[in-house]
Amino acid sequence: MSSAEDTFISHLIEMRDRLLRAVVAVAVLFVCLFPWAEDLYTLLAQPLINKLPQGSQMLATGVVSPFFIPVKVAMMTAFLIALPYVLYQMWAFIAPGLYQHEKRLGVPLVIASVILFILGMAFAYFLVFPVVFGFLASVTPKGVNFAPDISDYLDFVMTLFLAFGITFEVPVAVVLLVKMGMVSVAKLREIRPYVIVGAFVVGAIFTPPDVISQFMLAMPLWVLYELGIIVAALITKPKPEAESDYVPMSESDLDAELDRIESEQAESPSSEPK
Repeated sequence: MSSAEDTFISHLIEMRDRLLRAVVAVAVLFVCLFPWAEDLYTLLAQPLINKLPQGSQMLATGVVSPFFIPVKVAMMTAFLIALPYVLYQMWAFIAPGLYQHEKRLGVPLVIASVILFILGMAFAYFLVFPVVFGFLASVTPKGVNFAPDISDYLDFVMTLFLAFGITFEVPVAVVLLVKMGMVSVAKLREIRPYVIVGAFVVGAIFTPPDVISQFMLAMPLWVLYELGIIVAALITKPKPEAESDYVPMSESDLDAELDRIESEQAESPSSEPK
C-alpha cells in the first residue's frame, strides 16, 4: 500500500473518531436532558402560551406528537449545547492542513459564528416571538379558536430560529468574502442599497405578513451587514509604513543610472559569433 493511501486512510480514521466523539457528546447531553423534555418544550412554547386567548390551549393532532415533539426539542437543545464541542472536533480535524494565518483567522471566526447564531436565536425568542404571536392572536377572526398544533408550532419556531441565526452570521460572511478576495470593501459599500432591499424581501418571506416583524428581521440584517463592512475594513486596512518604502528616483539619479549602465556595456567585451 502506498504512502498516499496510508495518509488517506489515516485521515478517514481520524474523521470517524472525531465524528463519533461529537455524536457521543450530543447523545450524552440528550440522555441528561430527556427527563426535562416536557419542561423544555413548555419553555419553548411560552411566548405563544402567553398570547393565547383566555381558556385556549395548544393542540396535539398527531397520535404520537405529545411524546415525540418534546423529545425533538430535547435533542435540538442537546445539539445546541454541544455545538462548541462539535465545532472544536471539526476544527481539530482541518486545522493541521491550514496555514498559520488561516488558523489565526479561523479561530475567531468560528467563535464569533457560534456566539452570533445563539444571539440570533435569543433575539427571535425574546423579542420577535412575542410580537409575532401577539399579531397572530389579534387577527384571529371571531368564532375561530386560536389553538395551534404543537408540531406546526415547532416547525414554525425552528424556521424563525434558523432565519435569525443565519441573519446574525452576516458579519462573518462579509469578513470571509473580503479576506478571500472575492469582493472589496468599496464594492460592499456600493451595493448597500440592494442589500437593504434584499433584507426587507427576506423579512417578508420568513416572517408573518405584519410590518413590525418584517422590520425586526430586516433591520438587524442591515445593521449586521454594516458591522461586517466595518470589521472587514479594519482587518484589511493597509499599513501606512508599507506604502512609504518606495521613493521614486529623481531625474538626475535616473540619468546617472543610465550612464552607469551604458559605461558597463561599453567596457564589457563583445562576443562575436563563430
